[in-house]
Amino acid sequence: MSGEEEKEAVKQYIADLKKKIHYHDYRYYVLNEPEISDAEYDRLFKELEELESEYPELVTPDSPTQRVGAKPLDEFGTYEHSIPLLSLNSVSDEREIRDFDERVRKFLGGIEEEIEYVVEPKIDGLAMELVYEKGVLTVGSTRGDGKTGEEITQNLRTIKTIPLRIFSDGGADGGGVLLALLEVRGEVFIPVSKFKELNAELGAKGEKMFANPRNAAAGSVRQLDPRVTASRPLDFFAYGVGRAERKEFSTQWEVLGYLRRIGFKVSPLIRRFGNIKDVIGYHEEVKKKRDELDYEIDGIVVKVNSIEQQERLGAISRSPRWAIAYKFPAREEFTSVKNIVVQVGRTGALTPVAVLAPVQIGGVTVSRATLHNEDELRKKDVRIGDTVVVERAGDVIPEVVSVIKSKRTGAEKEFRMPDRCPVCGAEVLKEGPIVRCIGVSCIAQLKERIKHFASLRAMNVEGLGEKVIEQLVDRKMVSDAADLFSLKKSDLLKLERMGSKSAQNILNAIEKSKHTTFSRLIHALGIRHVGEHTASLLADNFRDVEALRDASYEDLVGIPEIGPEVAKSVLLFFEQGSTKELLEKLERAEVWYEKKEAGLVEEEKAKKVLEGKTFVFTGRISIPREEAKSMVERLGGKVASSVSKKTDYVVAGEEAGSKLEKADKLGVKIIDEGEFREMVTLPS
Repeated sequence: MSGEEEKEAVKQYIADLKKKIHYHDYRYYVLNEPEISDAEYDRLFKELEELESEYPELVTPDSPTQRVGAKPLDEFGTYEHSIPLLSLNSVSDEREIRDFDERVRKFLGGIEEEIEYVVEPKIDGLAMELVYEKGVLTVGSTRGDGKTGEEITQNLRTIKTIPLRIFSDGGADGGGVLLALLEVRGEVFIPVSKFKELNAELGAKGEKMFANPRNAAAGSVRQLDPRVTASRPLDFFAYGVGRAERKEFSTQWEVLGYLRRIGFKVSPLIRRFGNIKDVIGYHEEVKKKRDELDYEIDGIVVKVNSIEQQERLGAISRSPRWAIAYKFPAREEFTSVKNIVVQVGRTGALTPVAVLAPVQIGGVTVSRATLHNEDELRKKDVRIGDTVVVERAGDVIPEVVSVIKSKRTGAEKEFRMPDRCPVCGAEVLKEGPIVRCIGVSCIAQLKERIKHFASLRAMNVEGLGEKVIEQLVDRKMVSDAADLFSLKKSDLLKLERMGSKSAQNILNAIEKSKHTTFSRLIHALGIRHVGEHTASLLADNFRDVEALRDASYEDLVGIPEIGPEVAKSVLLFFEQGSTKELLEKLERAEVWYEKKEAGLVEEEKAKKVLEGKTFVFTGRISIPREEAKSMVERLGGKVASSVSKKTDYVVAGEEAGSKLEKADKLGVKIIDEGEFREMVTLPS
């Protein structure tokens, strides 16, 4: 192979590696549904870093090494961090941590310079930033991509270990200075004992349980309803600061002491050492006691203590030079694959699962392990009869990491994913690495579909709880959501713990739900990728179900915010025979919604005078905030909770806060309530 051919091959390999990492960033950071372990992700990332180091001319701006993480979710407002929340490079053995120490010393100008390290446990949670103005919590946000996060202030306010008002730096007794502005960084997590209790409660209610404490924390902190967040046992450890107006720190150790004094919970495992040898010793000590801790950790974080030295060391594209994650070895064991079966999830995803010879991993007996998807199964080449390495990813979810091919005898059998759903026999569709059942009446998905159909923001069938739905499906009383409208009182009385009054209440709620809106009905149908907002967009652009069913791909993608993936999903949904049957049943049941008259859809589109405009409100105005937000959205605009370069207007009322200053700095147009009323044609 010539030099040019070799370079081209490396270029293609790097492109494939970047694509894979981008995908796993999306699964981990956006969907909170990781498909590989942290250890495997770290291996992919390190491989890319090494290749880019060897071929620097192949480094591109879109490489994962050139940015911090993934995009924030769309459901919450965004918040731009004043100082980026960088992620950490990681090492996993003694040689690598000694190399880190040598790099630090070399960069600082010589191995003789005195360097002190602060060591902190690496909590397996979610990084957060809290902004305090004059001692009061004003903004709470996720790390997001390091530059822009999700603003989840209301949810973070519910966590009892996050102070709503901090002390002065003299401590709880006062006597110190209260800063005008302070940004606190830390980690939200759920203690292991509380995680077990939470899962037990969810299981008792028949609700979906979380895979591990990190997923539980992520799912809890991102709830749109803060009351749900408040019911979850979330905790918080502070570990650093961003901006601190008129306050300077000389060391990380001083920062931690300051955070303790002003009312934050700081990990009791934090230590300070004068050499890397003691850091390595402490790594071993913490590794031995990790099972005794009430929170998940997967290593320690090593930071240069001196702030002045940190500033001299600076950062590379995605991580600081002065800090590193020193990880523990993944928990792995060897066992054999007895069989490979397919599970169908609530969204129809077909997941291959290895049935294993039972093995103890970290004190837990593991007999099944995920193979994630067909692409991963093929890449790892897992076969029935193989000897494999199994890891409890995140110390909770078992997964097959690799195959010991040297132990193969020739009797192993390859596994093929089914071309039809193993539960309902419907067609399956491959979407990237995921194979998905598209049958509307698949019993594996049916309970979740009916639960969604009856939910508050869909058809809103009050009293139709999860346990009732499970019994209706298990007893074959319903085969799809439309069958709810055919239920009789005698049917419901056959269910466990169902009295006459409860049965009648459910029937009344079902009858009441027949009168709904078009957007609620679209949302209730459970079309993949069509949430509440997208359902509203579709309802604004089509007069009824028949018009939506007959829409072409071009009709759909012509709607702002409707992309190719959503359009294909809508078309596929209406192509299914089971969809036709579902809609016919709804029509026979006389489910009613107001249909728009011909020409009214176009007329309403013309009224979207604020299409594409983003508003932020600050200070007191006479219009209730929710009402003002509704006015903007009704005219096609959006309301954000924080000011950014993408903001078009800041509506300033009395006693406007820091958002006004930021808008002025960014050149965002500032208007008063009178001007806003003119824009939405309200009388003054």
